[in-house]
Amino acid sequence: MNTVNPANSFANHVIELLGRIEYRLAETKEDKQAIYRLRYECYLREGAIRPNKRGIFKDSYDSSPNVWIFGMYLGDKLVSSIRIHAATKACPISPGMAVFGDVLGARIEAGETVIDPTRLVVDHEQSRANPGLAYATVRLGFMASEFFRADLGLATVRTEHRAFYKRLFFMEAMGEPRHYPGLKKPINLMGIHYPSVHQRIVSRYPFMASSAIERDFLFGRGQPAHAVPARIEPSRRAKLPVRGQAAAA
Repeated sequence: MNTVNPANSFANHVIELLGRIEYRLAETKEDKQAIYRLRYECYLREGAIRPNKRGIFKDSYDSSPNVWIFGMYLGDKLVSSIRIHAATKACPISPGMAVFGDVLGARIEAGETVIDPTRLVVDHEQSRANPGLAYATVRLGFMASEFFRADLGLATVRTEHRAFYKRLFFMEAMGEPRHYPGLKKPINLMGIHYPSVHQRIVSRYPFMASSAIERDFLFGRGQPAHAVPARIEPSRRAKLPVRGQAAAA
């Protein structure tokens, strides 16, 4: 009698999902507003923020010079989003730095590159129909760590979400929970030394692998001098040329 390995079945589900979704870098006002509305709906549903009349959730970090804001689309429908900051000595801006600067500041000042993904949100109905959406979305932070040759990968998350990041990325706590401006619940700082765990994560979750072409496509925009030089100039709204295969990173 044949048996199905649940882990392999889920990995195949995420890989199949990656073949249907589209990652878009939010550059237009319309795309950004749609993402801010999705954030608001998701954070409000979880009781993480208070209602506001505008029905959007954004902050000053959405316009940082070292930010990448992505929407994930199934067809023309926005189904998830994530925001990624690449913090370096020359541009140490990130939400994590604002709250945990005493923990992160010295490391960035010493020359480490820190990837700080925040504002992960997934449409409620779509998450029920496609359980792998959160995994496919946080994959963007993992790819950013590879593209920017990160030393430290972060997750600044509410306490109830710590288990997800520990299971997926082997992240460990880097201090006690702290208040974050605009949120009703405290956040935890979690992190990994990216070079040490990269291969372990890809071996366990093959859908986390990516090719240099895909990473360039997503993160290789014209960048300021303090960031990694762009390798290609992508057409960011086109369908990705790579479909979640376990390519060598």
